[in-house]
Amino acid sequence: MTSIEPNSLGNAPAPAGMASETQIPALVAQVYEAAPAEERCHLVETLLRPLGVLSLVAIAHGVFAKIRFRSAGHELNVRVDDLQNVSAADMMALVHHAQQVSIETVDSLVQQLSNSGSMTGSAAAIVLVGLLVQRARARRLAPVQARDASLDP
Repeated sequence: MTSIEPNSLGNAPAPAGMASETQIPALVAQVYEAAPAEERCHLVETLLRPLGVLSLVAIAHGVFAKIRFRSAGHELNVRVDDLQNVSAADMMALVHHAQQVSIETVDSLVQQLSNSGSMTGSAAAIVLVGLLVQRARARRLAPVQARDASLDP
């Protein structure tokens, strides 16, 4: 199981979200490892949606591209047997790439984890939800703070 050092999470907000960009993939991997099979499938489906096949070939030795190819022409449906070769390190790579393509997709994990009865008791899921909410809030406030700063004499 992937372990997160308590001090690496810190109590203060990450400056401009930089620390959370590295913590979030590790936490998602930890949540993935602890999740029941059905939840694992939903996590992977969510993270694969915004990514193209070409980018998936480059991630985790193509393990996610194989999943996408199997669903080619159909709605993406990740099966439990698709995940046999997906490790925590693969999930970290997937999340890291998904954040670069669509940060909103990663942020949408908040709703998914919050609605999952089996994941609401997971410490990693709780920390992950907190970081994602904090990051989304900071992104929403950034334009307002920038506008307010430009109004100062």
